[in-house]
Amino acid sequence: MKAAVITFPGSNCDRDLAVALQQAGAEVSRVWHKDEALPAGTDLVAVPGGFSYGDYLRCGAIAAHSPIAAALRAHAAAGGHVLGICNGFQVLTELGLLPGALMRNRGLTFLCRPAVLEVATTDSAFTAGYATGQRITVPVAHHDGNYQIGAEGLAELRDQDRIAFTYAPAINGSVGDIAGVLSANRRVLGMMPHPERAADPVLGGQDGAALFSALVGALANA
Repeated sequence: MKAAVITFPGSNCDRDLAVALQQAGAEVSRVWHKDEALPAGTDLVAVPGGFSYGDYLRCGAIAAHSPIAAALRAHAAAGGHVLGICNGFQVLTELGLLPGALMRNRGLTFLCRPAVLEVATTDSAFTAGYATGQRITVPVAHHDGNYQIGAEGLAELRDQDRIAFTYAPAINGSVGDIAGVLSANRRVLGMMPHPERAADPVLGGQDGAALFSALVGALANA
């Protein structure tokens, strides 16, 4: 199973994400934002957290127009899997690969601490390693993690079982306490919490490891 981790100017979780994928058994390539193509045979594109392009304009807005963006869109359009974490989630919404938008946190505060999440669905390669309703602890580190979507879009996410994780309890004002959402084909996941920071006992927790092991296992056997 081959994964490509994209690095933008300002990405600061790219190495952590690459290591988490490698520990789960993936062959990982690093891709620079100025590259125009993904490595041949890429199964998963992973967009890490950080502050791409300094978070100017809207978070993720400039990254969505980087040279690698066309290849990322094409990968998703062809049915490839994509994982966006924190700033990566913001990039995916700016690319139009996921609905909704990420706004400033309620109270305009930067949050950096462990957060309890509830697994809302196991019907995806990303969440199949958990149980529906299971509660896990995964760190958050964001200022613009307040997920917002209109009433019609929220109803669609719920009706299609596309909410992957919710905060339990709420932390940042996200509508429906949403922490992560899936695309319509369930092959793109965006989430604000950082599972790569909870994928090894050395980091103080392993609740994020099941996401990577399930994902790598599913794609390796596809």
